[in-house]
Amino acid sequence: MKALGDLPKPVLICEALGMVLLVVAYLSIHDYIHLPDLLATPFAAVLMIFAGVALMIPAAVALIWSLTHSKTPLFNLTPKPDASAAKPETKSEEHKNDANH
Repeated sequence: MKALGDLPKPVLICEALGMVLLVVAYLSIHDYIHLPDLLATPFAAVLMIFAGVALMIPAAVALIWSLTHSKTPLFNLTPKPDASAAKPETKSEEHKNDANH
């Protein structure tokens, strides 16, 4: 599995901002911190939760994308050269497994 530290910096920053928004929303809902009147409404808390989750989605997509491309050959966009498609170097290798002798 790819580590979180291997992700691009903008994705890590979005991930951190999403976590901060979720923590602030949680603390605000349970009255551990007091926000200004505009941000103290339940609607603002719901918006903070959705924004926090939305900011964390790019990191999840990047992790899943890199995992699928590293583990499964089905999702690779650049095909690897096939060894069986290479032509044999000599005539004897070409007829080595030929049944018509």
